[in-house]
Amino acid sequence: MGIELRVSPASISEDVLPAERPADFLRRIVRSKLDAVLRQGSDMPRAAVLVADTIVVIDGEILGKPTDVEDNVRLVGRIAGRQHTVYTRYAIAVAGSESSPHERTVCTDVWMRAASPDELSRYAATGEGADKAGGYALQGIGAFLVERIAGSHSNVIGLPACEVVSDLASLGVLGPFP
Repeated sequence: MGIELRVSPASISEDVLPAERPADFLRRIVRSKLDAVLRQGSDMPRAAVLVADTIVVIDGEILGKPTDVEDNVRLVGRIAGRQHTVYTRYAIAVAGSESSPHERTVCTDVWMRAASPDELSRYAATGEGADKAGGYALQGIGAFLVERIAGSHSNVIGLPACEVVSDLASLGVLGPFP
């Protein structure tokens, strides 16, 4: 989108705690990422620090990233023919501000068509969903599974662009855009 940025990975554990609800998990992970990135410091001036995490939830359970092709088949098999929800939470800390970070969770409902085991196996074998929550990519081949969505399209892809840009603008850190 043309927004100047610098990537600073946060090295934190993303394990779900026993009996942790998806919303609580997402709040904890995003805050942990923000704290980790802020602790890293930087030799570059920053207008803002943005961190985010995305989860796929069905039946109250978080579906993570697949561990291998077989697990990818299992994950997309859980959501094929059903509705699930994609949640992305992000936090923005403004440099030099004494205020608390701005945090928001965006949720999008996704309906997938039923698919045969062979279709799911062939899709998983492409490797496209290997690093994606839920094991699929709406922006790629995985679109063949998605019947419809309600909510932010870019949220399912990974970051709710409309909301992030709006929040950066309202915080006064967007700069010239577009």
